Amino acid sequence: MPVNTSEVSPVPSLFSPVSLGKIELANRIVMAPLTRVRAGSSGIPGDLMVEYYRQRASVGMIITEGTYPDHASQGYVGEPGIATDEQAAGWQRVFEAVHAEGGRIVLQIMHAGRGTHPDINGGRRILAPSAIAIDNKTFTEKGEQPYPVPEAMTTAEIRTAVDDFAAAARRAIDAGADGVEIHGANGYLLQEFLSPAANQRTDGYGGSPHNRARFVVEVVTAVAQAVGAERVGLRISPEVDLGDVFETDRDDVLATYGTLLDQLRPLGLAYLSVLHVEPGGDLVQELRRRFDGKLIVNNGPLGGQTTREQALQQIEAGHAEAVAVGRSLIANPDLVERWQGGHPENEPRPELFYGPGAEGYTDYPFLEAA
Repeated sequence: MPVNTSEVSPVPSLFSPVSLGKIELANRIVMAPLTRVRAGSSGIPGDLMVEYYRQRASVGMIITEGTYPDHASQGYVGEPGIATDEQAAGWQRVFEAVHAEGGRIVLQIMHAGRGTHPDINGGRRILAPSAIAIDNKTFTEKGEQPYPVPEAMTTAEIRTAVDDFAAAARRAIDAGADGVEIHGANGYLLQEFLSPAANQRTDGYGGSPHNRARFVVEVVTAVAQAVGAERVGLRISPEVDLGDVFETDRDDVLATYGTLLDQLRPLGLAYLSVLHVEPGGDLVQELRRRFDGKLIVNNGPLGGQTTREQALQQIEAGHAEAVAVGRSLIANPDLVERWQGGHPENEPRPELFYGPGAEGYTDYPFLEAA
């Protein structure tokens, strides 16, 4: 007797659709947030950024580069912002271009915390959980300089930061973004609060795993209330020791991120994005269980450039609902078509990742031109 295939649930593939909250993806290849510093001194996305994102609209969902919610939180020269109406208008052009190509795009909101410098953020104060500097240098308009010692945030400044995230999210959604992603990874402000190395506070925002997770819970909750949880994602990078966050104790990591996700689970967020060298490992999969929602995994820059085979394996093994891809999408705007057809790929040019112009940004050839 023939099987009624209409009653058989198909096995998900990298190229099958998926819903992340209210965001409908045509495939499960997600463009990872990639710092490209092409927004100039104004932080307003211009024609070059519009074209860059438009070219890559065939992915299931684009996550934009980290975008600052207020001027003091800017972490890079040339980073875009979502702090003003003018910046939002620039992003609106990006969103419209992606939507015209049938794509989906969410804006990543990123507060650099102590990962900035007065010569980057216009001479404004540098705020962090505690007055502990990153032991490294950063590139400013005046060349490389050591990171300064930040000021420990007051509770009033913490509340202001929460409000800034919510206001930035509303501005992004009003400009036409399909959603927003809260950047809780890579050693920036939210992960600084999570990390016992960066957060040595003795008030209700420091000490225990629950207290260190409190600020992130407040930010994500405020953003979810502002724009709807079904349009909000959170990115985390447990054990990824960027910016001197140093999360080296697995038990503490599990306690900290576990209580974070336990508290966020009732919100019903669109997705959780996890950067980790072992996406299918015990830690990530336990956090996925605690979150109880859709998961995007990403192992770069930790595990080298994500390959087609790696991305296929993550989906087919059931490790996640989608895979975030970085360098391959920088070099191949039509990566979905290339991966579907098994076509050769352009090689990335890392020396041009952070250049000022179109070279190494919007000039990678498409298949028909290759």
